[in-house]
Amino acid sequence: MKALNFRSVAVVFAAAWLLALPSYPLAQGYPNKAVRVVVPFAPGGATDIQARVLSRELGEQFRQSFVVDNRPGASGMIGAEIVVNSAADGYTILFSTAALAINATLSRSAIKFDPLKDLAPVILTSSTPLVLIVHPNVAARSAEELIEFARKNPARLNAAITVSGSTSHLAAELFRQLAGISFTAVPYKGGAPAMLAMVSGEVDFLFAEALLAAPQIKGGKVRALAVTTSKPSPAFPDLPTLNALLPGFVADNWFAIYAPAGTSREIVATMNASIGKALDSKTVRALFEQDALIPAGGTPEELGAHLKRETERYAEVIRKGNITAQ
Repeated sequence: MKALNFRSVAVVFAAAWLLALPSYPLAQGYPNKAVRVVVPFAPGGATDIQARVLSRELGEQFRQSFVVDNRPGASGMIGAEIVVNSAADGYTILFSTAALAINATLSRSAIKFDPLKDLAPVILTSSTPLVLIVHPNVAARSAEELIEFARKNPARLNAAITVSGSTSHLAAELFRQLAGISFTAVPYKGGAPAMLAMVSGEVDFLFAEALLAAPQIKGGKVRALAVTTSKPSPAFPDLPTLNALLPGFVADNWFAIYAPAGTSREIVATMNASIGKALDSKTVRALFEQDALIPAGGTPEELGAHLKRETERYAEVIRKGNITAQ
């Protein structure tokens, strides 16, 4: 075989390098000033914690400040609208949750934008299961037993709802629809008040975020029956999925980053690559694991498809349940 000369080898390696590049180039010189990270929820929650962890990692990567700006209200829609109306230059981004998919339908008449059209997907950062928990006074030791009790005792059980229109609310409604049961939904102003009501025995069951549920389960204050992910959760390996019992039951909470629509593909690609790198860091993975968060990742296109699927799925639950915004 004729040996390749240096020029031929260089051409081969250059071609391989080009094939490995993304389909569009990264933005040169971005960012060259502070980036505002809008979190549409109050400080201290799972969204806020993740945003601060990732902002610190991105700050170290770029040697620029990533400043978290909490703008709570209207189930995340106030903060989202701020980003929609910001310049599409990559210096204002949104860190939001599955609430965006829910409110695309639930708050359609109130919000002044379309999440599917007016935001540019950047990357899915993580997901976390909701955990179906019951008060120890409830006799059910499994989701099957809880369903059986609810069917024999219509409307006797009380379910805590963290916030109207939240994933907790929609999970409870999906449970009602797929299991064919009835219960009284009791709304609270957040996950912490709902959990307090659970622990005190004020309500019988709750679809709780993993971060809030874990210490109460460990302390024996509540009993865990199942998780809402499509497959068993690494955070709760001993718990079955409701999806195995009620096919189609998926109601995990997920978190993602968006930019205003019209943001250049180069800037979106740069953000996607840098956030993906941050998600792979040992520091982020350790902190996420501690809070029962599963790192995600993927392309902007994959996040866009995910948002569309979730919006359509929750729209069906809202329609069947005749749920209206509170």
